[in-house]
Amino acid sequence: MIIKSVKDLISEAETQIQTLTVKEVLTIKDNTDVQLIDLRDIRELWKEGTIPQSIHVPRGMLEFWVAPDSDYHKDIFASGKKFIFFCALGHRSALATLAIQNMGLSPVAHIKGGYTAWKKSGAPTKIKGRK
Repeated sequence: MIIKSVKDLISEAETQIQTLTVKEVLTIKDNTDVQLIDLRDIRELWKEGTIPQSIHVPRGMLEFWVAPDSDYHKDIFASGKKFIFFCALGHRSALATLAIQNMGLSPVAHIKGGYTAWKKSGAPTKIKGRK
C-alpha cells in the first residue's frame, strides 16, 4: 500500500533543501563556483533545449556519478562547486537534490519550477543537438 504520494515526497524534500528562483539563479549562474545540472531525459533536451553551460546528468545515473567509490564517478562532482539541479517542473530535481544532499555533497540546490519556469521567464536557452 502506498502511504505517501509523490506530492508528499516533493513537499518534504523542499522543506530540507535550498530552492532557488530563476531570478536568483540568473544572478549566480556565471560564477565559476556554480554548476547547473540538467536532470531531464536526453529526449527532453533534444525537444526543448537546455540552459547554456549546464551539464546533462541523466537522473538515473546521478548518485552513481556523484559517489567517489562508484565505477561511474565523474570528477566534476569532486570540484567543490555549488550544484544547482533542474528538471522540467522542479519535481525530479527536488527529490534528486535531497538524495545528493543526504549523500553528503554540498552545497546543492534546485530551481523552483525547473526548466519550464526558466523558459517562461525569458532566460537564455540553447538547442541541444543529437550526437
